[in-house]
Amino acid sequence: MIDKTQHATEESLMPGRRKFLMAGAGIAAASMLPLAAVSAQSQSNAVSGMKPATTSAQRWLGKLQVSALGLGVQNMSRTYQTTVPYRPEMLQVIRAAFEQGVTFFDAAEAYGPHEVERILGEGVAPFRDKVVIATKFGWNIDQETGQRRPGLNSRPEHIKKVVEGMLKRLRTDRIDLLYQHRVDPAVPIEDVAGAVKELMDQGKVLHWGLSEMGLNTLRRAHKELPVSAVQSEYSMLWRGPEQAVLPACEELGIGFVPWSPLGVQFLTGWIDANTRFAAGDFRGTETRFSEENLQHNFALVELLKQWADRKNAAPAQIALAWLLAQKTWIVPIPGTTQLGHMLQNQGALNVQFTAAELAELTQSVSAIQIRGKRLPDMVQAFSDVEAPPQGTSY
Repeated sequence: MIDKTQHATEESLMPGRRKFLMAGAGIAAASMLPLAAVSAQSQSNAVSGMKPATTSAQRWLGKLQVSALGLGVQNMSRTYQTTVPYRPEMLQVIRAAFEQGVTFFDAAEAYGPHEVERILGEGVAPFRDKVVIATKFGWNIDQETGQRRPGLNSRPEHIKKVVEGMLKRLRTDRIDLLYQHRVDPAVPIEDVAGAVKELMDQGKVLHWGLSEMGLNTLRRAHKELPVSAVQSEYSMLWRGPEQAVLPACEELGIGFVPWSPLGVQFLTGWIDANTRFAAGDFRGTETRFSEENLQHNFALVELLKQWADRKNAAPAQIALAWLLAQKTWIVPIPGTTQLGHMLQNQGALNVQFTAAELAELTQSVSAIQIRGKRLPDMVQAFSDVEAPPQGTSY
């Protein structure tokens, strides 16, 4: 766990989060209420001066329509701090998100492994036909035991076996959006696309996407089988996709799904100079969160706090609203295990920037040079390392 004061409760959160959670009729305790009460609570002014979250905002990922904000469920089987959340509360967060207008839920076989898909499948069961389920294959995971083995595995026969397991865990007959989680250097992307195409022909997969791929891979994949969405890390903290991936998506008509749109909690203001990451928390391995770099990178958090005051919002809402304002085909998927945080994130849909404000904020963000790097496998992901098809060379 993160060791600040040995507390990971809502009361220990930073001011923006705390203001949200303490507003209204004790929303910090909302996870203990029945769903009907949660629905009523979520319609209150969760943030002082803010309207209830807009529930009708929709966007397109290629030809797939989803809510403007999705919900990432990665940490619902194990948090960053390596704790195991209370399963009934995770189901409640999923169902309350749907009541708030969220129709886009993101999982992966690697999360758990397998357990997050089971949680999501149970959570959306009452309204399965009204939501879009996204999940991912690509890691070398034993389909019987869930044991994660070294390396990657996107062999066509393995993909098909993985999808059969996904359908059972998710309690569904089709996967709305299936991503390749990481590019397998041993399998040409054309072979991967071919396997997915067979699954589409069988009605088991409706759309497909790629995560953290290189541009050559994206273009080859899209030529073989139209890609609906690309998923990569993207936020004020990491703006790498702006250089080439976003322009390529715009050119090809592909939607973009930023994972970690809140910078693995950094952009909420919760991480501070006293934060120490527990063993097993991957953030402790990223140099952008090292003690010496944090002091410099806090300038970004301070900027968010200034805009939060200016917009009568929370820093997290400013960060999400900025992402939403970049392109109409960008759909962030903030993840959380806290009902209050989910409700607050949805409030970002009500934060609007004028053209002048957006330009001002973007310029200020650009002026802050983030020090340190993210996970090594992410840094390498933007290079094309997979085997080219026969007769092709770079």
